[in-house]
Amino acid sequence: MAVRIRMKQMGRKHRLYYRIVAVDARSPRDGRVIEELGSYDPHVAQKDARVTLVPDRIKYWISVGASPSEHVAALLKKYMTVWEQKVAEKAAGAAPVAPVPA
Repeated sequence: MAVRIRMKQMGRKHRLYYRIVAVDARSPRDGRVIEELGSYDPHVAQKDARVTLVPDRIKYWISVGASPSEHVAALLKKYMTVWEQKVAEKAAGAAPVAPVPA
């Protein structure tokens, strides 16, 4: 099965947003997906908040041969490092702290 990472169109007329998904390349644009990997909302005013990504899963799908579409490749190039840093900060902040013996 050829897997693509592409955008699935959601929302309503004049207020579209997109989910970034791993999908069989032969399926239709809004067809059944294998996994959701993020989202893109072009109507958000703050440019950095337009995209949400799951970098670990995106890297996994690319490592097993999935190819991103042109638009998704541009989003990954622009936002992937930002989201990797956010995930690393969250993981570092969520690390359990050992109690200090009294």
